[in-house]
Amino acid sequence: MDDLFSDRPAVLEANELYRFYHAGDDETLALKGVSMSVNAGELIAVTGPSGSGKSTLLACIAGLDEPDGGSVHIDGQMMSRRSESDRAELRARNIGMLFQNGNLLDQLTVEQNALAAQQLAGSPNVGAVRELLAEVGLESRADAYPATLSGGEAARAGLVTALANGALLILADEPTGELDETTGGQILALLRRRADAGAAVVIVTHSRAVAGIADREVSLRDGQVMP
Repeated sequence: MDDLFSDRPAVLEANELYRFYHAGDDETLALKGVSMSVNAGELIAVTGPSGSGKSTLLACIAGLDEPDGGSVHIDGQMMSRRSESDRAELRARNIGMLFQNGNLLDQLTVEQNALAAQQLAGSPNVGAVRELLAEVGLESRADAYPATLSGGEAARAGLVTALANGALLILADEPTGELDETTGGQILALLRRRADAGAAVVIVTHSRAVAGIADREVSLRDGQVMP
């Protein structure tokens, strides 16, 4: 780990993660003893070819999938080996998630989506949401529904929702994959600022440009961390 972050607390600790998938008699080992840690203020890029285990790793970290072996701790609290409802509660309080295909509920406005994320974390704050909307240039679209947003607007609204709960850990899966250079740059700049403000940020990406803004890169191949 970079010495710059070595004296900061670990927000994420994933230890010896294994994940098996079964299809009939076939078994696929998606993760093979993956370990990684991310400290407060650190932005990590997880890279690797398609099928290397990147998205599976992110799902196990977030508690959306349960590893078959190993453990995940978020801010010292075990995420793995909890009930699904307990994992959801821990995720709502401590993790902000940004997916390439969006994380907005169609029946809610842009502002309502962000407030819903805060409500799940137990701390709705309209003022904080409006500050985030202004930061990404969406203050005039607060009352818009997702179906009326452009691709770039939807990406920025999704980021606001991911950040609304003031998460200690931010997980982003290919956040710039389908975006133009300007919008992608805005997304990355805000993620970088959140890390600089003390959050731990993990970005799964195929992009060397995205990896270039990271403090450290974790490269996966065939479900293993490459040296």
